[in-house]
Amino acid sequence: MSEFVLTRAHCFCSVAIMVAGGMVLTGTAYGQTGGAPALHVMPLPPSMQMGSGELMLTDFNYDVAGAHDARLDAAIDRFVLRLDRQCGEIRRSMTKPVASAPVLTIHVAGPGETVQGVDEDESYKLTVTSASADLTAATDVGAMHGLETFLQLVEVRDGACRLPAVTIDDAPRFPWRGLMLDASRHFEPMDVVKRTLDGMTVAKLNVFHWHLSDDQGFRAESKKFPKFTEVASDGLYYTQDQMREIVAYARARGIRVVPEFDMPGHTSAWLLAYPEIGAGEDIKALPKQFGIPQAELDPSNEKTYKFLDEFIGEMGEIFPDAYFHIGGDETAGKGWLENPRIAEFMKKKGFTKPAQLQNYFNTRLLPILAKHGKKMMGWDEILNPDLPKDIVVQSWRGEASLAAGAQQGYVGLLSAPYYLDAQKTSAEMFLADPIPADTRLTADEQKRILGGEVCMWGEQIDEETVDSRVWPRTVAVAERFWSPQNDTDVNDMYRRLRSASLELEDVGLRHLSGPEKLRRNLAGRANPDALDVLASVVEPVSFGERYGQQHPDRLTALDRLVDAVVADPPARQQIDYQVDEALGGKSQAAREAGRMELREDFTEWVKAAPQAMALAAATPRLNDVEARARQLGELGAAGLEALAILDRHATASQGWLVDRRKTLAGAEQASGLVRFVCIPQLRRLVEAARAR
Repeated sequence: MSEFVLTRAHCFCSVAIMVAGGMVLTGTAYGQTGGAPALHVMPLPPSMQMGSGELMLTDFNYDVAGAHDARLDAAIDRFVLRLDRQCGEIRRSMTKPVASAPVLTIHVAGPGETVQGVDEDESYKLTVTSASADLTAATDVGAMHGLETFLQLVEVRDGACRLPAVTIDDAPRFPWRGLMLDASRHFEPMDVVKRTLDGMTVAKLNVFHWHLSDDQGFRAESKKFPKFTEVASDGLYYTQDQMREIVAYARARGIRVVPEFDMPGHTSAWLLAYPEIGAGEDIKALPKQFGIPQAELDPSNEKTYKFLDEFIGEMGEIFPDAYFHIGGDETAGKGWLENPRIAEFMKKKGFTKPAQLQNYFNTRLLPILAKHGKKMMGWDEILNPDLPKDIVVQSWRGEASLAAGAQQGYVGLLSAPYYLDAQKTSAEMFLADPIPADTRLTADEQKRILGGEVCMWGEQIDEETVDSRVWPRTVAVAERFWSPQNDTDVNDMYRRLRSASLELEDVGLRHLSGPEKLRRNLAGRANPDALDVLASVVEPVSFGERYGQQHPDRLTALDRLVDAVVADPPARQQIDYQVDEALGGKSQAAREAGRMELREDFTEWVKAAPQAMALAAATPRLNDVEARARQLGELGAAGLEALAILDRHATASQGWLVDRRKTLAGAEQASGLVRFVCIPQLRRLVEAARAR
């Protein structure tokens, strides 16, 4: 794809290089004066005041003042390593005797809680002058956030490493900013979990919600109940030592770990191992198909609660967080109604619906959790007036459900708009607020909304593809959880997101390199360039669309083109901007530049199409995208024709317009499990050729 220049007055001046799967942006940002470097801070702080001058990092040394623990020292070591990768010679300069004052001084009031909680103080203040930088924080966690911001401020320019003079006073808007990773449907190895935590550090997220059991697998080792891993994990699970390692790894980065063990539904794996606590379903193997198999714990059996008491006690020692997620969603209760003994139990209790029995189960679970120092957390379905107000309700049903819980006095989190497998754009999720600007909640009710969590369900991801589904879109949501409510500039969000994306790769994520590697594998010995061009302008269909077309199960290989493209690719914003300039640039030169860039791109599409079609015809794993490759060429040709008409100041014929509308309509339909991201922009261009 071609290089292009952004010149929108309301946005920023910048040069962008488009690649299949990522965009590099550099330049000057809106709100800056005097040619100062663009600030790439993300999430955006609530207070950021520019000063004069720059801090040059020719030599570097630092000092830490105040009480802190070893995790801050380790965080500083990681910080220095990353700074060295940006600037070079930082570590070498630190080994020299330095007589001058520290370049960076870190003041910490205290290390923070031994077990990090919801009320941990994460605020910090970072002041950079032309002489030095000063970072002040109440806790180690706040100091670590400040170090991330320091790294984002660094600009390598004119052969030197420098930071702009700035004062940043920063604190999160919401105390609970989470990411849920489902390791049950497809197991995610330890290195995936660790690099996910490293990405969360960059995004300033602070809760790792670890989904460890579901129908398709039980992923946590239990010494007391060894059949969980012997028969219900396919041999893919985390040992207790590994789970403790993840808890420690997360805490070292200021992140809490909340485990989820789904109950009383989604329990096929539970009952395959221990059928005696089930409702009578005959589970003979882990389900291969995704969905919601009929499998529920037996709430009428006292053995169930004794079992859970032992299990929660065991897991509670591994996961020290105050909250224990019980799932609780999508429990139909069909097995309860079909079991005569359970049906009789319900009758004696006066229960006429499964939801009433589930609430009974939850009320019995509460004292067990309390016994082990835990508070209940679960999805929408656990909300019931019989439960205390300090449970946390995670809303997958939407903002209205979350608000209703807050009005009833319940604490909650929002997740509904942040399901990554829905393939929403970064902009859509960024603008979805746990507390919308037009909320009718009172101030006290708003305080009951702790924040939100991004959710990555595991049916259609594996260790090779998970990064490209989670990142970098999650950073856009992380900004929504951290930054002020009035932070809604989508253009600037995308500018900073491109920079954050590169930062994520630098800490070990593979959301850019992973899809590129898979496309090379798809191409085999052939040149993958044409496939890269196609991949740059398509995105995956949503979870539901893929499930309806492909019916994937646990054994489905996730190695098609849909798995080798990224969600919300940069081409969407790039082509939108180029069409804006081509049709309505503020000057003739701007219009000509926009058209030139589009012409280069469309020519590349036309050239790549036959090569991509040949690859699709020759490669079984690409046999579902031949139509997409053909449409790539058709779209490129339509774009070139529209530009030629506009350049001649002519008017397209009605017949041409009808034919091109058909081309766009055909390409707009999902095919090969991917969809084009540029159809609305091309439609504007085609319609403009007729409207003259």
